[in-house]
Amino acid sequence: MYECPVRWSDMDAFGHVNNVVFLRYLEEARIDFMFRLARREEPSSFTGGSVVARHEIDYVRPLVHRHEPVTVQTWVTKLGAASVDLAYEVGENDPAVRPYVRASSVVVPYDLENERPRRLTPHEKSFLEGYFDDSHLG
Repeated sequence: MYECPVRWSDMDAFGHVNNVVFLRYLEEARIDFMFRLARREEPSSFTGGSVVARHEIDYVRPLVHRHEPVTVQTWVTKLGAASVDLAYEVGENDPAVRPYVRASSVVVPYDLENERPRRLTPHEKSFLEGYFDDSHLG
């Protein structure tokens, strides 16, 4: 779980978090997940880079400015040899409260030096398997 601050600059003219800002929230959570958490287990994890191949977002309800952070839950729904599907919920730290956003991303490990996709390393795959949960899929 990642706690993301809601910034005053995240608001749009209608007084709620702008739809595009939620992509930033997902990015912050994904970076925390893949770089801080994964590297805690194996320092070389994801050092070669990764790119987002796809995003999908469902806006469930509006989020207005507040001083408390929102939580971003992240988990793995599909794991391939050279890609991972991540799912997210942006909401409260209370599963009984409806989230503001449900989203998913397809992330591809990337070899920055050779400018091409690469396979997941055994350490990366092992880390991601620990967060696998496809029970939310319809």
